[in-house]
Amino acid sequence: MTNQPVHTKLGGGNDLEAAINRVISQAQRYLRIFDYNLSEGNYNSPDRFELLRNFLLLSRANRLDILLHDTDHLTRYCPRMIILLQQFSHAIRIHKISPEAKGIDDPFIIADESHYVHRFHYNNPRALLGLHDNPGTLKLSQRFAEIWDTSTPSTFATTLGL
Repeated sequence: MTNQPVHTKLGGGNDLEAAINRVISQAQRYLRIFDYNLSEGNYNSPDRFELLRNFLLLSRANRLDILLHDTDHLTRYCPRMIILLQQFSHAIRIHKISPEAKGIDDPFIIADESHYVHRFHYNNPRALLGLHDNPGTLKLSQRFAEIWDTSTPSTFATTLGL
């Protein structure tokens, strides 16, 4: 028996936070995050830290890929994300998008092949939660791969050159 796709419109705020947490908690193999700079979505909260940490502890094979327009917020204001990167450097990759992709402005998070939260614009909190939606997730995964292929590695677990 397969689960039927479930779509929920989100107005932002607490609904968006809960939906992102729900998608992270559904992940069994990989998470892909495309965002402007992780300033929205409370990625530095203790709860989000624990969810991501628990996901990465599920299996050494689990992966977290993050694509950002701007990485400054992450490196300056998200110490918990940096701790995760240091603890799970084998499992986390953070890339900065290419200048050609600067016009892509609809953040999303994908869990495996089935679940996602897709915001309509990074300046707008409205979003769509998709659960058990393989076709919708596949479209977002393909977009993520296209953007990833032109991006560059950005934030690392260690500081080189000291």
